[in-house]
Amino acid sequence: MNIPNGTKQQKTEPAVERTINTLYFYLTEGCNLACRHCWMGPRFDATGNHYPTLPVELFETAIREAKPLGLNGIKLTGGEPLLHPHFTRLLEIVRREGLKLTVETNGLLCTPEVAAEIAKSPNRFVSVSIDGADAETHEWVRGVPGAFEAARQAVRNLVATGTRPQVIFSVMRINAGQVDAMVRMVEELGAASLKFNVVQPTARGEMLHENRETMNIADLIKMGRHVEQELAPKTRLKLFFHYPQAFRSLHHIASGDGCGVCGIFGILGIIASGHYALCGIGEQVPDLIFGEVGKDRLAKVWREHAILKALREGLPERLEGVCGRCLMKARCLGSCVAQNYYSRGSLWAPYWFCEQAEEAGLFPASRLGARPAQSPRIAIGHAVAEL
Repeated sequence: MNIPNGTKQQKTEPAVERTINTLYFYLTEGCNLACRHCWMGPRFDATGNHYPTLPVELFETAIREAKPLGLNGIKLTGGEPLLHPHFTRLLEIVRREGLKLTVETNGLLCTPEVAAEIAKSPNRFVSVSIDGADAETHEWVRGVPGAFEAARQAVRNLVATGTRPQVIFSVMRINAGQVDAMVRMVEELGAASLKFNVVQPTARGEMLHENRETMNIADLIKMGRHVEQELAPKTRLKLFFHYPQAFRSLHHIASGDGCGVCGIFGILGIIASGHYALCGIGEQVPDLIFGEVGKDRLAKVWREHAILKALREGLPERLEGVCGRCLMKARCLGSCVAQNYYSRGSLWAPYWFCEQAEEAGLFPASRLGARPAQSPRIAIGHAVAEL
């Protein structure tokens, strides 16, 4: 298989043997919401079972082959994972295998019974997405009437079983003024934490960026500072603002909360079609699909696939632009390589947020190293080759 643009192999030291820490299962190609900002872009499926879902036997096969490679956790996401017709069976398998469970849900199907099944996993983490402090805002983003109260009830159902979830709030222009109100609401619901996500320019999120319905870089940085410095000290919730490491205070970096750090070296995605992929981006970018569960042996895919080898050998040294100069690159690893490849067709491209911040003169100078000398270049037709 050809390696995507920008992943040409260089002579390097032998790569460190990497273990699979977590499998990310994108269980469904459908979703019961139609979110304006979704980076996956699943097809709308109000009632479920209209679009492909990952077969249970492939779920078990992937886990069985990953455990000898170090697997200790599973993330169930989508589309909407609770649309999977055998979701409870998947939970049973995770418990049987003694794995940490992570679930990302929009909450519409998180009934008291489902919450109780999730609670049977002793090592669990659940997040519920709520994108507004009122129904009008949340449902403008999510596209389905009644979604706001359903998501709030999902949090209550989880809390009632002893699972204190994280609420995820994706910031955009329509809800930017509700940050403080979200903290109060999430406190009242009994959740443990609130994460503020920046909308990625991928799939539907790309359209939001083009229509300028997302926030500009200056306002995002200002909001991040407000969350970290003003709101966080005043609440019992853990607050996370998900922007790159270079913009986070030394205090938050030292706290080790992990927000903003991609675990790409220990993660592998499995999409609903039954294919291994870098993550869910495989739904959008076929170049980042690595093989098929049950047909391609996972150990071979994990250890030998050209893209995975290139990432291990090239990150962070081969990062380009502002990310290549950033003093945080060994922690940040380009923030999101999948997003970078989607945007620019290169695994080493700079992250869009950081690039825009640098162009606006807003990238923290204290986090930048010296600009490297330019390599001589020669133009060949429309291509540019390094000498």
